[in-house]
Amino acid sequence: MSATRVLVLNSGSSSLKYQLLDMRDSSRLASGLVERIGERSSRLKHTPLATGGGTREQGVPIADHDAALKAVAEELAKDGLGLDSPGLAAVGHRVVHGGKHFTRPTVIDDAVLAEIERLIPVAPLHNPANLTGIRTATALRPDLPQVAVFDTAFHTTMPEAAARYAIDVETADAHRVRRYGFHGTSHAYVSRATARLLGKAPEEVNVIVLHLGNGASASAVEKGRCVDTSMGLTPLEGLVMGTRSGDADPAVIFHLARVGGMSIDEIDALLNKKSGLVGLCGDNDMREIQRRIDEGDDQAKLAFDIYIHRLKKYIGAYYAVLGRVDAVAFTAGVGENAAPVRAAAVAGLDSLGLAVDDELNAVRGDEARLISPADARVAVAVVPTDEELEIATQTYALVKR
Repeated sequence: MSATRVLVLNSGSSSLKYQLLDMRDSSRLASGLVERIGERSSRLKHTPLATGGGTREQGVPIADHDAALKAVAEELAKDGLGLDSPGLAAVGHRVVHGGKHFTRPTVIDDAVLAEIERLIPVAPLHNPANLTGIRTATALRPDLPQVAVFDTAFHTTMPEAAARYAIDVETADAHRVRRYGFHGTSHAYVSRATARLLGKAPEEVNVIVLHLGNGASASAVEKGRCVDTSMGLTPLEGLVMGTRSGDADPAVIFHLARVGGMSIDEIDALLNKKSGLVGLCGDNDMREIQRRIDEGDDQAKLAFDIYIHRLKKYIGAYYAVLGRVDAVAFTAGVGENAAPVRAAAVAGLDSLGLAVDDELNAVRGDEARLISPADARVAVAVVPTDEELEIATQTYALVKR
């Protein structure tokens, strides 16, 4: 039996998401989630897609990521898909921060682990959890290739003019201060899928990708390469998000410290967890915000308008960066499902060739589709993202080489 399967692991601080894919046809064999790891209310949800069986759930205490992955392995084994299967080619790990060093998927060894660990100061919430998942999977299958696919890798093609902040160069270099960008696997997948939707190769098109979820980011993709993106040193910069402020004058921090008497930790929590939509109107669910707007809620309407204003600014900015735009692609939870957001984001941009067809925009579906009028100069698309497939594809291509 040839090894064609890839297990994709996404290790969070208290969760473990996974999918098992067969790369012969990119089919999903199983998927699941372990949540609330380390708590008494831990829960494992496992769906054996290959057998067509229903989701199995168990609520048992799962002490740590080691126990979580062992529980996942047991569930997979019940379906004949265990980690000891000769059909398993590799494990692909989502790693949030790869810095400047990692520009492509990488087989993990001690040196790679050490570099991911050195990057913890710029990704304190994510890289430690990613490392735990890698070490746990390696312990279970030390003979199997473990591959890191980095969220930042797709953005390492940005020119220095886009990646550098205008601060003292020596200080910036000493502390790794630059714009890295995130959601890279999503932006990579969606930009290529958009090109396919247009019947062209990625190298033939320029695309603005709008990844709009609770976290949100935009990217300018020129001929398949990222040339700018909205997130920076951390995922805080850029668009208005569910709980993050996005762009703000850095002096806001000094002002809150000096005048508001707030500590650095308090300001960090404010900008990352108590700002964005939730800070503006108390809700970070776009469906609830839209319901409130329909009922005449002025605060929800203001939050929506601020969200759209920032989004529209980035569309215009990236249009200028690219010079020519073939498509604008909406993806992720809000981008794929919130028709009012898509309509508002391009409203008034007719002179740039951007418009949506109201009937097409209102259609819901799981397939990539165009929502712009047939004669539009620039295509507007809804392209469901698939980060797990992107990680599996990159992982399998690397181990096959």
